[in-house]
Parts: sequence; C-alpha cells; structure tokens
Amino acid sequence: MITIKDIARVAGVSHTTVSRALNGSPLIKPETRAKIEKIAAEMNYVPNVSAKSLVMKRTYTIGLFFSSIDQGTSASFLVDAIKGIHHALDENYSLTVHGIDGIRHLEGISPHRFDGILVMSQSDADNAFIYHVKQAGIPLVVLNRYLDDPGIVNVVANDREGVREAINYAIDQGHRRLAIMEGKAGFRSATERKQGFLESLLAHGLALPAEYQVAGDYSIDSGYLMMNVLLDLKEPPTLVFCANDDMAIGAMNACFARGVNVPNQVSLIGFDDIVFAGYTNPALTTIRKPVADISELGTRKLIELMQPAGPGASDQEQPTEPSSETLFVPTTLVIRQSVAKIS
Repeated sequence: MITIKDIARVAGVSHTTVSRALNGSPLIKPETRAKIEKIAAEMNYVPNVSAKSLVMKRTYTIGLFFSSIDQGTSASFLVDAIKGIHHALDENYSLTVHGIDGIRHLEGISPHRFDGILVMSQSDADNAFIYHVKQAGIPLVVLNRYLDDPGIVNVVANDREGVREAINYAIDQGHRRLAIMEGKAGFRSATERKQGFLESLLAHGLALPAEYQVAGDYSIDSGYLMMNVLLDLKEPPTLVFCANDDMAIGAMNACFARGVNVPNQVSLIGFDDIVFAGYTNPALTTIRKPVADISELGTRKLIELMQPAGPGASDQEQPTEPSSETLFVPTTLVIRQSVAKIS
C-alpha cells in the first residue's frame, strides 16, 4: 500500500507536511496542499482510517440516536433522516444508528466512541441521554424536538404551525365536525400537532367533542383501528386529522373496507408527506415535514461544532463551544385529493 512517506519522497517534503496537507491543516500553503493532493491521487493513496484515528485522537464516527427505532419511528422517517445526514457528512466519517431506549449503560456513550452525536428526539424522556452527552463533552445537535437550552444547538420543524395551516384550510373547505387521531403518547411531536389542531379550532370558535379525540401510536394498524372507532359514532366527523401519514393510510384503508368514500363522506389529512402519500387513492393531503432538510442542516451544524477551537488550533484541541441556536425549518401544506369541499 502507498503510504504518506511514499508521497513525501515524490513531493520532496517531509511526511509531517504530507500529513498536515491531507488533513487540511491551515499551516500548509494552498499551493503545497494542491500539489500533495494531486500526487496522492495519482499514486492511488488510500488513507488508513485506523492509524489516522490514533494520530488525530478521533473516532471518525458520528452517532445518530432516535428515541426508539422499534416504537413510533416509521421506515420513511428513518430513511429520510439518514438521507439528509449523508448529504452533509464527509466520506471519511461512519454513521451508526441507535435507539435510546435500547441503551443499558450511558457510560458507554463517550468521546472514545463518537466524534459527534445527532439526537433525533421524539420524547422528553430523551433528556437524560442528551444531558449525558453534553456532560461527556461530545459535540451534540438535537433534531426534531424543541429543546429550550442555550448550550445545545437545536434544529426543528414548526409542527404546530403546519397543523394550524392545514386545519384552517379544512375549515375553509366547509368542515365543522373535525376529529383528531393523535400520535404516540409521550412524543413531543404528538403534543405539538394536537396543539396546532386545537388552536385552529379555537380561532374559529369550533368545539372538539371527547369522542372526536382518538389515540393512535403512529402505526398503520392504529390508524385502521381508530378510524373504525370514529366511523362507529352516531354522527361521524366529516374530516379526520391523522398525526402522521402512516395512520392516515390505515384510516383510508378502514374507510375502503367499510365502503365509506374518501373524501366525499370522510376527508383525511396526514402529516409528514411520506413517499406513499401521493400514491394513495385518493392522493393524501398532508403536511410536509422536511426531515431530510432538518437532518442535513443539523449535520452541517455538528460538523462546525467538531472543528478545532481556532485557526491555529491543533487537532488535539477541544471542539468549539456550542452557541445558543435554534433553527426552524418550515413545513408545507401539500393539497391533494383527500379533502372535499362541503357546503
């Protein structure tokens, strides 16, 4: 295998200079770096990541942690998150994916294992993990759930505003009997989406009967079961807001099984805009949550936090201190064919 010393002999410089140039050190002149990178490419040099990790005192591993992978995290949500991260992540880094609910010993989450951590947080129960990471000094960005902490960078979508816009649209279409199929209990997203629903009803002077509130868990099965509960009512709602698209698809299947026409008898609105939302029959009106954009932006912020403290800092120095920053990524109402206009 070609080594740094081989490149150094061809370039006529020391192996230390080659190492610094290939690692982007500001101590190396741009023209020298360009020359060394060209020689390395011509010689088909492949970095030894293990050796590099020892020298640089880095793991070259980023950890992505969900509240749970098994409970309340849809396959499309997982894929979109990983897709966004890979748009921003340097090819030298490896990404590992975990569920916080599967961690038995927090002591194993340390700088010796991770250069940085992204938490795709869905529940307040994640706080113990989040603050362990912060205490351990591992660069950290929390995604998806608003966290009121000036020492943690936060990237979130405004779920509440997105739902409020969608329900305003439904009311503008003439709907007055609106029901909500809530998300998984304990998840902040479920709380925020319900709050947006209630705020819209309140602004229009509409009531929410107890029987028009049903509890799902973000799964297709729960959408199917809870839709049947609503259809069994003496006076079913004319529109059901489902707190995610998976439940909306389950609800649509329940309607089809019972011969209930969507949208003419019951209209449906989902949340997330998963890839299947545009291919249901009828196509699902939903709120697009840009999970990939949130993940990409969060990864770019994490990379910034992992950089050395200053222009002249060595690679052994601590990363920069995180600033107080909450970044909001807007949602978008996607109007399709699952909401009827009624008189």
